Amino acid sequence: MRPFTYERAESPAGAAKAAAETPGAKFLAGGTNLLDLMKLEIERPTHLIDVGRLPLAEIEDAADGGLRIGAMVTNSAAAADRRVRTRYPVLTQALVAGASAQLRNKATVGGNLMQRTRCPYFYDPAKPCNKREPGAGCSALDGINRGHAILGASATCVATNPSDMAVALSALDASVETLNPSGRTRTIALDDLHRLPGETPEVETNLEPGELITAVTLPPPPEGRQEYRKVRDRASYAGGLFMLALAGDRLALGAVALKPWRARKAEAALAAGASPAEAADAELADARGLGGNDFKITLARRVIVDALEGGPAR
Repeated sequence: MRPFTYERAESPAGAAKAAAETPGAKFLAGGTNLLDLMKLEIERPTHLIDVGRLPLAEIEDAADGGLRIGAMVTNSAAAADRRVRTRYPVLTQALVAGASAQLRNKATVGGNLMQRTRCPYFYDPAKPCNKREPGAGCSALDGINRGHAILGASATCVATNPSDMAVALSALDASVETLNPSGRTRTIALDDLHRLPGETPEVETNLEPGELITAVTLPPPPEGRQEYRKVRDRASYAGGLFMLALAGDRLALGAVALKPWRARKAEAALAAGASPAEAADAELADARGLGGNDFKITLARRVIVDALEGGPAR
């Protein structure tokens, strides 16, 4: 691990200002992803701004019947909250499906949204990776790509977003609240937070330099069934090969792209009277495998159809 300086933020505004004014600064919340990457010298911040004790750890009812979850709420606390469990069960299911209990006790809602890909080539400094070093190339294109993207990928990057929580938030039409270094606040739709790789896979979100996530907001619960499904090689300590969140008439997919994938084509097909199979085919029409992950297209179709038909979660 390389040397770095450290400060504990005293206010959200102070944290955002310090991040903008200090070259190489990074926000530190639970640290469950950042610290691992620092030990591997993949992340090399020169300054850490600890936001973990900021007063952003409350879950509050919204006037419209929704919910506001502070960015420093832990994944465990969010999953266990009675309002989340009863009104947004898909979110609780997604949170519990992610990582281990120990990590969920430390990881934060804001940090979960900012976690980086689990692509093994990203984690291996000996291998070329455009996310680590723009222009170096993508080792996964012709390498071991069993868990990689089938939608929204580019010639520069085929990694996937690892967050379970973000998939559920996408299906719930969630938004994030942020604060920038000048003190301006804004609300960003969850689906607009993350970016597809395009030609700049190293740029992963649409946040401005120094912009701090302060909360996640949920609209009133949707009518209809809510369910989260995760397919992986084993039930613990394994990332997902495919995830699906169903919230009423909304559907989002995970582990298929570098961002949570809102299945709008499937939603539109269903609204027009299509069958679950036809809706799945509409969503996956542009899916492309890389050889090692071709099976994910068939897997995704089967899980989508089964979930839409109301089959038991597996």
